[in-house]
Amino acid sequence: MKLQMHSIHFDADAKLIDFIQKRIDKLETFYDRFIDGEVFLRLDKDSNNANKIVEVKLNIPGNQLFAKEKSDSFEAGIDSASEALRRQIKKFKEKQMAH
Repeated sequence: MKLQMHSIHFDADAKLIDFIQKRIDKLETFYDRFIDGEVFLRLDKDSNNANKIVEVKLNIPGNQLFAKEKSDSFEAGIDSASEALRRQIKKFKEKQMAH
């Protein structure tokens, strides 16, 4: 799937970008008609540890899925966001089956 990565106020390294791409690509096992997606990686100015914000937008025909997670690391944030998106995909497919 074509993903646009946006790291705001810092530069994401290639290892992190590859990790995100692989994690989001796994979602295609649940639904195969993704158009594209955007990932926003942001550092919050909070002094506590959970200052990394991950936002994922996925475009599917006729709809858009969105997940936002705040965590200690970008990897953990992507894991949580991809799990939330997996649940949204499942719900979306169930709704389509009902029609």
